[in-house]
Amino acid sequence: MLLSMRAVVCAELGSVVVSSREPLEPGPGQVVIAVEAAGVNYVDGLFVQGRYQIKPPLPFIPGGEVAGTVSALGPGVSEPAVGTRVLAMCGLGGFATEVLVPATSAVPIPDALDAARAATFTQSYGTGLYALRDRARLRAGEKVLVLGAGGGVGLAAIQVAVALGASVLAAASSPAKRSAALAAGASEVIDTSSSSADLSVDLKTAARSWSGGGVDVVYDPVGGALAEPALRALGNNGRYLVIGFASGTIPALPLNQVLLRNRSIVGVDWANWLMSDPAAQHAQLTELLAMVAAGTLTPIAPTTAPLQEAATVMDDLLNRRVTGKIALLPR
Repeated sequence: MLLSMRAVVCAELGSVVVSSREPLEPGPGQVVIAVEAAGVNYVDGLFVQGRYQIKPPLPFIPGGEVAGTVSALGPGVSEPAVGTRVLAMCGLGGFATEVLVPATSAVPIPDALDAARAATFTQSYGTGLYALRDRARLRAGEKVLVLGAGGGVGLAAIQVAVALGASVLAAASSPAKRSAALAAGASEVIDTSSSSADLSVDLKTAARSWSGGGVDVVYDPVGGALAEPALRALGNNGRYLVIGFASGTIPALPLNQVLLRNRSIVGVDWANWLMSDPAAQHAQLTELLAMVAAGTLTPIAPTTAPLQEAATVMDDLLNRRVTGKIALLPR
């Protein structure tokens, strides 16, 4: 058999290479997707570095989010039909020209989404909706502080918050990221670059001033030094959403600040929810795609790169050099 599939392979932790493999054959209940775009997420870099809590056996193909066209059906599968444009969460295996997924995981893409935006949609927007609506119980008219607002997760959170009727103060570290946050719907931005003034004072003061005394929700995918001033920026009954730690530092927060003003710290593990309740996640994705089709959400076009640049792209993500989302184009 000719080796016609190309994939990014992690054979030893800390590095990847692009190599050829045999084409995939679907088993019962499976489909093969010819990958047109693969979304690159922070977690992909953690997998390759061996820093994620789940450690797949070597060798493995990273990449958990893809979009493309169904190219083959396994026994017992009739839908989605061959030729259908779909997106899928695959966990691993996405950085390749082909990926194998359960047929139920391949979701048709609306015409409003091209492959690159579809491949960078599910994780960021799914996390945003789950965090803000289901975990924080965000209400129309509330005020949200989004940290790391220029990254893909932050930009999605801005759009979801605005779609739910809230207003957003976006905190980001570069002019490009702050501009992207405003374009996504933020009402105002604040500079969190290391060259700005005392962030612990500026962030808290700016957020309290903007919100009229304290924000209702903090959306934090960053952690690190901004966590405590963001917690202090919460008003009465404020909710602090712990999304992740892109800064590389897990903060130690003073619990007296949680006690004060009846604040809450709320964990958001979207991936765990996805695995524990796939039917609910499928319903959420259907709802999100309907919001895209209706124009309520407008996913931002990602930066794209060829498959052979996967290592550079993951390094850029881990070091927070990316504005918005980024996708690999395998073909």
